[in-house]
Amino acid sequence: MGLIMDNIFIFLSLFLVVLCSFMAFFMVLKQNKKIQMLTIALKQQSELLLSMRNIIKNKIAVNETSDKAEIIYQDLLQHLIPVMATIEVMPRQTSEHPLWRALGGIMDEYSQNPFVLEKLRRSIKLNPDIARHISLYLTRANMFLQHMATTDKDGILSTTFTDGLLGQSLTFFAQAQALANTEK
Repeated sequence: MGLIMDNIFIFLSLFLVVLCSFMAFFMVLKQNKKIQMLTIALKQQSELLLSMRNIIKNKIAVNETSDKAEIIYQDLLQHLIPVMATIEVMPRQTSEHPLWRALGGIMDEYSQNPFVLEKLRRSIKLNPDIARHISLYLTRANMFLQHMATTDKDGILSTTFTDGLLGQSLTFFAQAQALANTEK
């Protein structure tokens, strides 16, 4: 009987060891699956954080460009206001940026009344302050367009500025300045 009990005890012990080994094996497999899922989740989080970083970096670059453009716009507008007062032109009544409203008002008035060019020519010729504002406007607008041409990779934005109100105003003001300077 002692031998049978010893064999049963050994068999039960062996059975418990095998059972515990299987349980440990399945627990390790389950933990391995969890670790793999955690690794995938961490990889996705890392990719998401990298994507967020790139978006924020691009937004910062856009904001810096917008801030610089706003400074340039305000500088150009500063030179247009006295000119508009002298030639008695009002800005457009739109929700655009004040620079574009001012340029639009000037170009709209010129398209309706070509005598505006003559008013501007006389103002440039007779008022050195207006001549200075026109000269500074032309210089700074040309610098802005040159900067856009060198930094705009595909040329779409610089072409838009050149063909738009800014380019039209440069032509108009340069023409008025040339007329004023030739009749001295």
